[in-house]
Amino acid sequence: MHRSSLTNTKEEHGLFPAGHIFPFVLVTALFFLWGIPNNLNDVLIRQFMKSFAINRFQAGLVQSAFYLGYFLLAIPAALLMRRLGYKAGFVTGLFLYGIGAFLFWPAALSGKYAFFLMALFVIASGLSFLETAANPFIAQLGDPESSERRLNFSQAFNPLGSITGVLIGTVFIFSGVELTAPQIDALKTQHIYDAYLRSETLRVVKPYLVLGTFTIFWALLILRTKFPAIQSEHEASKEDHGHFRDLLRYPHFLLAVVAQFMYVGAQVGTWSYFIQYVQESTHQPEKIAGYFLTGTLAAFGSGRFISAYLMRFLAPTRLLGAYALINVALVAVGVLRPGWVGLWAVFLTSFFMSVMFPTIFALGLKKLGPNTKIGGSLLVMAIVGGAVLTPAMGLISQAYSIAAAYLVPLIAYLFVAAYAFFGAHIRPSTELA
Repeated sequence: MHRSSLTNTKEEHGLFPAGHIFPFVLVTALFFLWGIPNNLNDVLIRQFMKSFAINRFQAGLVQSAFYLGYFLLAIPAALLMRRLGYKAGFVTGLFLYGIGAFLFWPAALSGKYAFFLMALFVIASGLSFLETAANPFIAQLGDPESSERRLNFSQAFNPLGSITGVLIGTVFIFSGVELTAPQIDALKTQHIYDAYLRSETLRVVKPYLVLGTFTIFWALLILRTKFPAIQSEHEASKEDHGHFRDLLRYPHFLLAVVAQFMYVGAQVGTWSYFIQYVQESTHQPEKIAGYFLTGTLAAFGSGRFISAYLMRFLAPTRLLGAYALINVALVAVGVLRPGWVGLWAVFLTSFFMSVMFPTIFALGLKKLGPNTKIGGSLLVMAIVGGAVLTPAMGLISQAYSIAAAYLVPLIAYLFVAAYAFFGAHIRPSTELA
């Protein structure tokens, strides 16, 4: 009896859902898929500065258009899933993702920067559906006691997609041609500068066409797969619908939304300007800077896997808080000591930021019950931090320096640390105002 009891306890708290491995694998693969365009943006910012001859702030609008898609489509995604289930969210998101990728072709032919921003908005709209569906689906697909570990495991495949995205951009989008001002003047005199800009713009098309094709294929695969109804997912029942007003009863959730806003802004800003940080601080060419970005994403990925293991022994809140404080110190070095020392300090922040998104997400969803889907949509909406803090870093970098711009993520990590140590404890209000 005692041995049986121990076995049952182990099964109850297992990381992987018994009997649902194939849907788990299909959805975990989505974390990889949405990592690719997220970090292709970091390459696009540098590429568009060159191909459209725009400044850092204007190039930073890539992230604004992208994360506004997340922000505006998260609630529609939650409403769709509340009615039709998680599977509908996955399929809708993948089709939007694919359509947005295909739009890169007419955008390049038109030669209009605004058209690219629209295509990125459509891609991000699809990713909003995917993240609103996938994060709570994985968190709930198994025992609640292991939700943080399970979500960290699935999220560990996201940086593999990020690495893939940056490598694709560095190898296939960056031409390696960086013209000096006299060379640009010479091309203008020969009336071939516009042809050069057009050739640089067209370099983005093929990677996105391949990405769009694979995404549509994955949508069809999910469409043909039977998905389980998990925990609170009973879309036909009224009691599962929840209400936005109910979320005011959960301070730990409300603070999670703010923490997620700050964290995503820090992450996106750090990576968006990392190539420029490398070039400005160490004077390396764009391809070398691109490989440095790939390396920092590899550190991010290893951090995800290691953190999922460490959570077997450490409370998620303590690990989150410790990592946030370490990043405060590392970013401070990056701000105060730009150069090779600062570069490696900023490089290492990716390892310690790895735990933040899935842990904040899982902690915020704790004990929300029928409000889980709409709570998840608000946590996805908080990704708009990338649209707000990244242009802010661009403005600071123009006024001062790239190093000074990293004060923005430093402040963000301070808030994440405060949330981990003081704000994540579950203490719902007993009455609504």
